[in-house]
Amino acid sequence: MSDYFADDSRSNHERMLAGDLYIADDPEIAAQQQRAVALTNEYNAAYSQDMVAARPILASLLRELGAGAHIRPPLFVDYGSFISVGAGTFINYNLTALDVAPIVIGRDCQIGPNVQLLTPTHPVEPQPRRDKLEAAQPIIIGDNVWLGGGAIVLPGVTIGENSVIGAGAVVTKDVPTNVVAVGNPARVVRKI
Repeated sequence: MSDYFADDSRSNHERMLAGDLYIADDPEIAAQQQRAVALTNEYNAAYSQDMVAARPILASLLRELGAGAHIRPPLFVDYGSFISVGAGTFINYNLTALDVAPIVIGRDCQIGPNVQLLTPTHPVEPQPRRDKLEAAQPIIIGDNVWLGGGAIVLPGVTIGENSVIGAGAVVTKDVPTNVVAVGNPARVVRKI
């Protein structure tokens, strides 16, 4: 394996936070991932008993949970601490939000079941990928966006406010405000 970081004194965790290539073998990364697993399991279990009592668990998992925002379990995250959910947003069952980089979900969004928000990236070249290098790019979802069930949003994508992403769409590049985008890869089919 090459020494990709010979001239870089930062830890892998510091590289990850900077959005640079890193290897996820840092003890601090592992501890944060374990925290997320424990809190999501706790939230998923508590929700079935008492939705109101489960909310503080969710709030402690996420960076920000706006007033009236609601997330139905099961929920799957890498860290949780890099996810912000705006007020009044509703997220349906089975969200997978891999938040190696920030994921910002605006106010009053509607997110269907089985949506995936994926910030991690990996090298295209085979050897660095074999050597477990990865990085991430943030995802930003504007206010009042509707993501249809099964939509997948890839790293570095911004979706403009009021836009609608069709069910099953794969969003590979930015989507402007006030449009409907569908398909794989998602493309704008009309303005709203």
